[in-house]
Amino acid sequence: MHHSILIVDDEAGIRTVLSITLSDMGYTVYAAESGEQALQICQDCHPAIVLTDIKMPGMNGIDLLKAVKCKHPDIEVIMMTGHGDMELAIRSLKHEATDFVTKPINDDVLEIALKRSLERITTRQQLRDYTENLETLVREKTQKLIEAERLAAVGEAIAGLSHAIKNIAGGLKGGAFVLEKGIELHNDRYLHQGWEMVRGNVEKITSLSMSLLSYGKFSELHRQSIDPNQIIKEIFDIMMPVAESAGVHLNISLSTALKPVYLDSDAIHQCLQNLVSNAIDACAEHTSADIVKTVSLRSLRTAGWGVEYQVEDNGCGMDEATRRKLFQSFFTTKGSRGNGIGLMTTQRIVEKHQGEILVNSIPEKGSLFIIRLPESLLI
Repeated sequence: MHHSILIVDDEAGIRTVLSITLSDMGYTVYAAESGEQALQICQDCHPAIVLTDIKMPGMNGIDLLKAVKCKHPDIEVIMMTGHGDMELAIRSLKHEATDFVTKPINDDVLEIALKRSLERITTRQQLRDYTENLETLVREKTQKLIEAERLAAVGEAIAGLSHAIKNIAGGLKGGAFVLEKGIELHNDRYLHQGWEMVRGNVEKITSLSMSLLSYGKFSELHRQSIDPNQIIKEIFDIMMPVAESAGVHLNISLSTALKPVYLDSDAIHQCLQNLVSNAIDACAEHTSADIVKTVSLRSLRTAGWGVEYQVEDNGCGMDEATRRKLFQSFFTTKGSRGNGIGLMTTQRIVEKHQGEILVNSIPEKGSLFIIRLPESLLI
């Protein structure tokens, strides 16, 4: 293995003798008569090893050792010392010198010190190679894992979407069959029934398409400064007629402690509209006639968060097993009327805002959905 070495000594004769000896050992040899000159050679040539005298005029060997280790920590430094300078030699080891040799220098002793330096260089290079290989391996494995998770997520989404489309296609096929029978038998009841089946499934296709467009729409957020109460006021105005037609009382409660926030108002609007729409449906499905069906829309300032939105209903509620599946791809509690994309979209938008969405629900008692957005969004 070819290595370079820098000899530093103020005595020209020592430099000459060592240069010949080290050249015969196969080293590329540089020489310097002072610490300052040695530092410049280290900067220009970056030798693998520095062999320096401890006592020199101007910058001594200890100071040179410190400077080399500061600027070039991978260079190994061997100290040359006289028999009376053992204390300085031992001190040099504390400053990361590889070894020291005493003058007059014995070739065998020097060779042992050089071997130790080369072993340290080799070990450091092996460690560096191992670390780089490990980092590369981790990056490759991480990328493969991400790709595998992405493919799994795509596969799961395709499977859920295929199931939804298959159900709609089955409904259309059934409606077409009834229509054909009505035409064949001149039966108005079959014609009417078949047409209703076809129309209902066309509406499902439209709803599914719009939901998918909505899911893709918020892949990138378009933030702006807004009063967080403005969003739920708009939701209240939009959903009030929907709630009344379903026999549900919709009310609103606004916090006066909220500050303007920097968020995608259209995206958060979509989240809250999804939750309120689901809450109204949950109330409509509740079979009890003894309660006033109610959906409450609230804004709050919660400790540690910039803004909190709540949508609470006293509808049919959910059991624990259903609640755990809520945000899975294409999972719906609405049977054939739902496609599950609304809550997927809601969760995705909240997570893009670095927020969280929580759900509490009790069967036959109702549900509470909570969206919390971080303080970092406050202006």
